Amino acid sequence: MAETVSIVGAGRVGRTLGRCLRELGWQVGAVLTRRVATSRAAARAIGAGTPQVALSPGVLAADVVLLTTPDGELRRTAERLAQQARERCRGAIILHTSGALDRSPLAALARMGAWTGSLHPMQTFSGRADPDFQGVIFAVEGERRAQQAARRIARALGGVPIRVGGESKPAYHAAGALVSGHALALVEAATEILLRVGFTRKRALEALLPLMRQMLDNFEELGPQASWTGPIARGDYAIVQKHADALRRYPREFEESYAALALLGGRVLSKTPARTIRQIKRALKNPSGGWS
Repeated sequence: MAETVSIVGAGRVGRTLGRCLRELGWQVGAVLTRRVATSRAAARAIGAGTPQVALSPGVLAADVVLLTTPDGELRRTAERLAQQARERCRGAIILHTSGALDRSPLAALARMGAWTGSLHPMQTFSGRADPDFQGVIFAVEGERRAQQAARRIARALGGVPIRVGGESKPAYHAAGALVSGHALALVEAATEILLRVGFTRKRALEALLPLMRQMLDNFEELGPQASWTGPIARGDYAIVQKHADALRRYPREFEESYAALALLGGRVLSKTPARTIRQIKRALKNPSGGWS
């Protein structure tokens, strides 16, 4: 018998998970957003489900309830659902999809007898195309039955469920942010530098994207230290100073980010981090002493 899922807060993540689960044979129950138009649009995007705008006991009729609201709304949503569906909470399985939070925002539901936890795919959601979950890590956390349900969902989607303790979720999520959101800012900053020196955006991307892809291939195949290239890896600190001097003509975040990343590279990639960091700081030192 197919399992059923209700989705509360059907934005990018909720719509994507709902659609993917429906394609795998899951039944979709309530699809809830704040407005009638958006809940109907979400149900259409999922291809199933009953649009709703009010939290009601019917939301908990599903085998699993996914709360995919923004992090800041999770606690309030859980408290309202606990008030509205008090009699239906016992035995319900309720998972949120925050990467940084543990199950504690769902405490009001847990007090009513629900099994609570979290399920977070380490993946980006553009809203334009469904991500490929094959082989993707899903952080799983929560009470026993909630974890079991989260693992079933992750495996059904082709992902790999990994238990991440609640106290570790902020660090886990920060790791993902470093290589998704922050790496995106890094690529755009490099693109803007090349634009200023005369590249078109098309040519800038042609220069940078193969470089990044090769770096990632090397990292996967050879490991971090064997893949490390550039002036710090060679010990050419005069070039590091030239880089810093050149970036002073750009908004200050460019130079500061270069300096921070140089020091981070020295810490995590050098075989002699303390010595490398000293040399980087010496190379980056400026008249104001900002990096001395």
